[in-house]
Parts: sequence; structure tokens; C-alpha cells
Amino acid sequence: QVQLQESGPGLVKPSQTLSLTCTVSGDSITTYYYYWNWIRQPPGKGLEWMGAIASSGSTYYSPSLKSRTSISRDTTKNQFTLQLGSVTPGDTAVYYCASSKRLITLATIDRYAVWGQGTQVTVSS
Repeated sequence: QVQLQESGPGLVKPSQTLSLTCTVSGDSITTYYYYWNWIRQPPGKGLEWMGAIASSGSTYYSPSLKSRTSISRDTTKNQFTLQLGSVTPGDTAVYYCASSKRLITLATIDRYAVWGQGTQVTVSS
């Protein structure tokens, strides 16, 4: 059974870099044709796909966040990481990692195979 777990600081100051890690168990992040995604949900708003890293290591980003976002992976730890730079209070959200068998850039709950439980990140001084 595949499980995903997000980890990282719950509070980040404006202008700093937000860094979150998703630890995957029950499958390898290098398994063919899988995508490992970061998705967020600001308070009172819908889900927003941020980006993904494929099993090949290729990365894909939302155009609106591309200039501030980096996704990487550590295959030895079976983890992938999100970095979001120059954060503002507008980046306050619940951040999720999720898996999919194809690249899905319009996030809805039913489109992703497995979700992490989500982690609240607040941007505030």
C-alpha cells in the first residue's frame, strides 16, 4: 500500500523559502510512468497544482509559480522535495503531495491516486 507523508515547518516568514519533503512508502519514486505532485489549497479556495517530478526525474511546474518553485528528489531516501521562494502571506495554504499515473495539472481530489494527509504552512512575520 502506497503512503505519502509531508513534513516541514508550519511557519515561514515572508520573503523566505518554504521547503517541504514528501516521504513515499510502499513504492519507489522511480517506478515507471508515475508522477509525484505538489498541490496546495489556500484557505477558502480550491486546489492548486504546483508542479510534479516524474519517475524519470523530469520536472513540470505551474506557469504561475514556475519562477519561484523547484522540485527535486532523493531516490536513496525515496523522497521528493518542494521549495517555494520569496513567499508571501498569499502562499499560506495546506500543502499536499500526491501521486498520479499521468501528468495532471488541473487538480481535483479524484484525479490523483494517493494523497498525503497535508500539512498547514502559514506565512507570517
